[in-house]
Amino acid sequence: MLPAQLGRAPRHLLVCERGHARHPRSRHAAHVRDHAYSCRVSFLIPECGMLPEVLKSTIADIGEYYLVRNLPLHELVAHEFIDAFVKKGKLILSVDKDTYEELGLQGRPSQYSGKKVMRYIITIDLTDAGFHPESKKHNRVLWALKEKKPLEFDFLLAWYNTGAEGSTLMSYFSKNQIQALKPKITFSTLRDLQCPVLQSNDLQGKPEESCSTEELFEWLGAVLNQVSLDNKSSSFLSTYCCPEPNTVVEKAFLCTITGFIIPEKIIQLLEQLCCYFGEPKLAYWLTLTVHGFADSPVSWRESEHGFHKGGENLYNFVIFRNLDYWLQMAVGAHDDCPP
Repeated sequence: MLPAQLGRAPRHLLVCERGHARHPRSRHAAHVRDHAYSCRVSFLIPECGMLPEVLKSTIADIGEYYLVRNLPLHELVAHEFIDAFVKKGKLILSVDKDTYEELGLQGRPSQYSGKKVMRYIITIDLTDAGFHPESKKHNRVLWALKEKKPLEFDFLLAWYNTGAEGSTLMSYFSKNQIQALKPKITFSTLRDLQCPVLQSNDLQGKPEESCSTEELFEWLGAVLNQVSLDNKSSSFLSTYCCPEPNTVVEKAFLCTITGFIIPEKIIQLLEQLCCYFGEPKLAYWLTLTVHGFADSPVSWRESEHGFHKGGENLYNFVIFRNLDYWLQMAVGAHDDCPP
């Protein structure tokens, strides 16, 4: 007999909301900023064979990110680093019980620890007024990370430079093993793609009229993972098929960007996708899907991410021709409900 926990399906959460991209109270950009650590961005445009030049330029301007190997953690709490790169931010550490006790810094038990606490969360506000140079708080954190329990990791770093003069990550970490990386970008054209029929004002869908937001989310997952929608009885991989009602589009354009992509670049891409409907188009809707790092210690804002079981944290915009949108936010097991 299987243990009881193996007989239960994993818990997942999908939160959906509607809005309009040009409404003065729309929070679509705020939701993107709340999800800071993204590793893959994909957009799908039905009835599109070639991207407009402005979208191509936006993709080309997605920016570099950096890999720094064997970086001592205490360098991220040095005030030279904070003054150069951090206007507002926190260092959040997810550590095991032994490391937590050796560091001696104040933290809290992970909310996913169970009865026996084996993991702790330490949050250090780098721009707090009490964390100034030579303060007791700063000196204690620096001593803990530099002398009491020196920690080194490989870091991915990304920085949104608004044009101000100053240090760059490459120059600041020139004494370290730093490498500039460019996101991987792939383009593909999907032929004769079955697409769900959607109505922007109806999240739930109606039989024989339109599909629901959940059906769209499941279908999109199959398309982005190149799962066949044929529902052939001979297939040993998938018998999934497109929900009904649906329509077949001759071609659809799919772009996927993989790397460390910061929210401001995603907002720029989202804005250009909204502008795509500025001229008449055959497409009734398009999608923008963003995946977070599976092993990030947080998902949205500072919500603890249960990365040790599953790791899913993603969101998807469905943008309609009239600039209504659906926002779908999803997490797997051991995560708070998205905001």
